[in-house]
Amino acid sequence: MLRTLALGCLCAAGFLAPLSAADWPQFRGPTGDGVSTATKVPIEWDADTNVAWKAPLPRPANGSPIVSGGRVFVTSAEDADGKQRSLICFDAADGKQLWKQTVQIDKKMPTHQTNPYCGTTPAADGERVVVWHASAGLHCYDFAGNSIWSRQLGEFEHMWGYGTSPILHNGRIYLSSGPGKQIWVAAFDLKTGDTIWQTDEPINGNGERNADGKYMGSWSTPIITKIGGQEQLIAIMPTRVNGYDLQSGKILWSASGVSHDRGDLSYSSPVIVDDLCVVTSGFQGVTLAFKLGGAGDLTGTTLYRNEKSPQN
Repeated sequence: MLRTLALGCLCAAGFLAPLSAADWPQFRGPTGDGVSTATKVPIEWDADTNVAWKAPLPRPANGSPIVSGGRVFVTSAEDADGKQRSLICFDAADGKQLWKQTVQIDKKMPTHQTNPYCGTTPAADGERVVVWHASAGLHCYDFAGNSIWSRQLGEFEHMWGYGTSPILHNGRIYLSSGPGKQIWVAAFDLKTGDTIWQTDEPINGNGERNADGKYMGSWSTPIITKIGGQEQLIAIMPTRVNGYDLQSGKILWSASGVSHDRGDLSYSSPVIVDDLCVVTSGFQGVTLAFKLGGAGDLTGTTLYRNEKSPQN
């Protein structure tokens, strides 16, 4: 019930978005900052007020719906074990389900009870929609629901599941793999699915716990921003924040300080305010801000680091 209601509330805003020619095509919107240019959106709602339509979903999940080209896309598992993982497409005008594409994974993967399967948000460009199902692969469909390509990128296993979402920019997919034994950031060709670059992140431990036996992992979705006239991808990894060159994947700079006494954890996306990067880490972790600009180790530009924020 809550899953159905949540979709209905969000789609009420999404339904009005085409009136202002503003889609919401990926996690936290077109620029990844959670800011919408739409003006005619409901600011109050309940189960019946200001809800354009409701649609039932098979299972609970933490992924957000997106709006693109008059359609709403959202992910959901089909079964309690998360072996069948779906991308579902609805008509944004009336909530009619247009199609559903389901992929199968034979192995039941672990996850946390508060992180149901299919906890990622798809991304779309008005013609194609991409979904990351972790161990069940990276998939691209056209808006009619036809498969364009699929990539199996390995096994991504963590006791708390997965949760990073793909972002689209200039014909490429940018993806952080999330937690597990392999941790990387990569760029893929949107039309073909071919890997353009992949930059691995060193792992100090087994992917679930670091060398000190504390929890580790990153569930953070990267953002793309312009720094000093250069577009960069910024991703929060388990122990540090990295800035990547969009074309080559080279790490241009890093800032340490994400680790805390609970482990090496990061959940949220970075926030850019003028020339500052604001970061929160994992459960009961830190909040820190550092100054952007330059190359190499930017840890020394940290302006503040607040320990143990209970709401992270």
